[in-house]
Order: sequence, then structure tokens, then C-alpha cells
Amino acid sequence: MKNLTDEELMLLVANGDLEKLSIIFDRYHLRIYNFFKKMLRDKTISEDLTQEVFIKILKYKSSYKSGNFASWIFTIARNIFTSHYQKNKKERANIINDDLISSNEEIASEGNKEAIEHLQKSLQQLSVSDRELIVMHRYQGINYEQIAEILGSSAGAIKVKTHRALKKLKNMYFQTIEG
Repeated sequence: MKNLTDEELMLLVANGDLEKLSIIFDRYHLRIYNFFKKMLRDKTISEDLTQEVFIKILKYKSSYKSGNFASWIFTIARNIFTSHYQKNKKERANIINDDLISSNEEIASEGNKEAIEHLQKSLQQLSVSDRELIVMHRYQGINYEQIAEILGSSAGAIKVKTHRALKKLKNMYFQTIEG
């Protein structure tokens, strides 16, 4: 059963084989969690929102119609993030969480930790849409075509927007270092 594609597994879940959701969870929970963690920089909220994604998958399993599963699940995650973001705009401005984001960053040297923290602060200064593109493409490894499907755009437009967002991030990063 582990050799089934994500799409095949989700179709089985949609048809009532709920045990297959555990395989999907094993494959995706860390990626979804990391998406939220990069967007929010809050471990607890990221865990809660990740759980909400899988609750929604279960609740709306019959709406899955054999499209690209990664795009479908990240669309759900993005919608949950957007909803959370809108509800918590004021609170979000006050949250500063010093947790390092990924296990790779946790083993970084002191100098690298400082640079990574600076990068994360710069990332948080970007608009939500720019930050979302960078997190999906660079941190989650989602390709331009899948991001385009998630956002309802073209792959070419997403590539250009991501390039521009990375340029803004680079400028922000170096402005605050030099300033």
C-alpha cells in the first residue's frame, strides 16, 4: 500500500477507506507544518493549523476529484492560513518567536544562526503573498506549475512573481545588515 501514489490514496480515502489517510498524513504532515512555521514563526499555531488541514481533508474528502494531490492539500493549507491570518492581524504584529525554523537551522553554527535569524526577520517583513511564494517554492520545494494551480495563475507568472519576491527579500536582507 505504501507504493500507491498520493492521488490513489486520496481516492481510496474519498471512497471511505479512512485508514489510508494515515499514510497521507505520514507523507505530508511535516511539509504542511513547515509551511505554516515559515509563514507564522509560531510552533504551537503551526501544529494546530496542520491538524486543521487533515481535519478538513477528512471533512471534504468527497470533494477530491483525482487532481494533483500536492496542489489540493496545499490549497487547503493556504486557505486555512489565509483565514487564520485575517482573524489574527493585530495579534500577529506582536508575536515574536525566537524558535529556529528547521532542524537544519538548529545545527547551524552561531554565525549561521545569526544570519538565519536575520533572514527570517527579513522574510517576515515581506508581504504575505511574496512570503508565501518564497516559502512554497524555496522551503517546500513546490514547483511553479503546482504553485500556479494552487494560486489560480500561470506558471510563468508565478516564476516572475517568485523572482521579484526573492529580489525584495535580498534587498531587505542586505539593507538591514548595512543599515
